[in-house]
Amino acid sequence: MKTSKMMLRVAGFILLFTIAAATAADAPTLTFKFSTVQVKNAQDTHVYGVNNAGVMVGRYVDSAGIDHGMKLVGNKLTTLDDPSGSDTFCYNINSANVIVGTYTNSSNNPQAFIYQNKHFGDIKPTGAVASYAFDINDDGFVIGTYIDSAGAIHGFLWNGKKMYKTVDVPGASYTVASGINNNRLITLNWGDSAGNAESALYSGKTYRIIKKRLNVPGAVGSNANSIDSAGDVVYSWTDSTGLHHGALCTECASPGRKYYKFHDPKGTNGTYGDGINDHRLIVGVYFTNGGATAEGFKATY
Repeated sequence: MKTSKMMLRVAGFILLFTIAAATAADAPTLTFKFSTVQVKNAQDTHVYGVNNAGVMVGRYVDSAGIDHGMKLVGNKLTTLDDPSGSDTFCYNINSANVIVGTYTNSSNNPQAFIYQNKHFGDIKPTGAVASYAFDINDDGFVIGTYIDSAGAIHGFLWNGKKMYKTVDVPGASYTVASGINNNRLITLNWGDSAGNAESALYSGKTYRIIKKRLNVPGAVGSNANSIDSAGDVVYSWTDSTGLHHGALCTECASPGRKYYKFHDPKGTNGTYGDGINDHRLIVGVYFTNGGATAEGFKATY
């Protein structure tokens, strides 16, 4: 089986960092109802994003070990391969069915793309030698991450036209922008020179950090991923044994935020929370078979 270049939608480099455990208490139990999402005859299925109509996007690995981007409408699969390269990852989709993601270009670097009207186009933050587009809202604003020629990792915000804005947390050694909602609240993951890592919320309207430290309580490491219109954020986080789980933070921009941890019961080797829509639907990936097999999931709550 082909090894994935990115096990999480927040990209592999973010997994190199750990965070200190948060001190807030866990919220009461919330019931999550899971169902598996599989592409027929695929070795692996990864679901990364979902829109308000329930259309899911992600990637799958075919029987020959080749990565393909995908869109799923119910059980109907559409394979999406960027013609400019290989290894297409579809990370998210908005209500107009515009999709963003990343493929590997001819220089063997990740290249962000946007797919609309059956056409692929590159997303090109200024100074990027590698780029990832992780989310798009209903107004067409795209967020993601790029790496510059010096190897520095930055977040970016693109308005779908000419404007690109670099999004860096002040004092951070790297910043990853991973989710954006229709109010232009953006989830960030960042780290400092001492190796500490944090999650944050950023306003794409006023261009300011709303909350600089926003981590899953009790986690050894966590990543804030997608955010819905209510400000609820879905996470992937790691426990003290190294096992990955999902978490939901409700009303994450408010002081009254609550965290609800979840784990797909079939995910014996880990669960990753990746996408969320406005109708209480979460999507992600779980691993079995010693971590060698991945399947997508969707969960209502």
